[in-house]
Amino acid sequence: MFFEELGIYYEVYGEGKPLILLNGIMMSTASWSEHIKILSKYFKVIVYDMRDQGKSSKVKNEYDISLHSEDLKKLIDYLGIEKVNLLGLSYGGQVAEIFASKYPEYIDKLILSNTTYKVDNYLSSIGDAWKVAAKTYDGEKFFDLALPFIYSKTFYNDNYQWLLNRRKIFKELLTKEWFDSFIRLASSNINFDVSNDLEKIQCETLLIAADEDIITPISDMEYIKSKIPNSEMIVIKNSGHAVFLEKIDTYCNIIKGFLIY
Repeated sequence: MFFEELGIYYEVYGEGKPLILLNGIMMSTASWSEHIKILSKYFKVIVYDMRDQGKSSKVKNEYDISLHSEDLKKLIDYLGIEKVNLLGLSYGGQVAEIFASKYPEYIDKLILSNTTYKVDNYLSSIGDAWKVAAKTYDGEKFFDLALPFIYSKTFYNDNYQWLLNRRKIFKELLTKEWFDSFIRLASSNINFDVSNDLEKIQCETLLIAADEDIITPISDMEYIKSKIPNSEMIVIKNSGHAVFLEKIDTYCNIIKGFLIY
């Protein structure tokens, strides 16, 4: 389905309290397919592609990440939803932090997964490396240069054939349009810093971290926890930044447990 005003593609599954899942930077609605099968038994699951992702419209010029938080508000209003449970993953977590601090009345419970509060010099350098990889316009090269940051060493060693299959998919599916869109996304958060806004998030909040995550390490998420008054944190062991794929069942069980009880 499309929200024509913004050119945003979205999908809705299941019944119950709305749960919106916000994509990481390289993701699309398809990235959540296995999670939807599990979570739609308990919630009305809403997934969508932010502008410059998946099937949604392309922006064509540079912008700030806050654009996506305003789009989210408009999408929720369009769907006629008063309050949502919101899960933001990585880049989507940054969008969720902006949204939750600016529009707290829209959120019942918040989940921030593998999320930072600030793009520091280290994260900025990773983003620059990803953009260099994207400018090769080659899916396999992009996978080789960008993906080792995302998955844990444990997952790489235990699931290497699966990763090689993903590499082939990148080669087949990633187009010049995808790479150009990714470069704009990766450029949109270079000034991201919500250090002074986190205390505005008053809703019950769960932080999901992973012990082998080098992009958003536990220390970053502990800082977020220290600033959000009503928050708790769970660390998933032997997992990296892509814990949502590495440990799908565990990840979904944590979400269910937090939102239902």
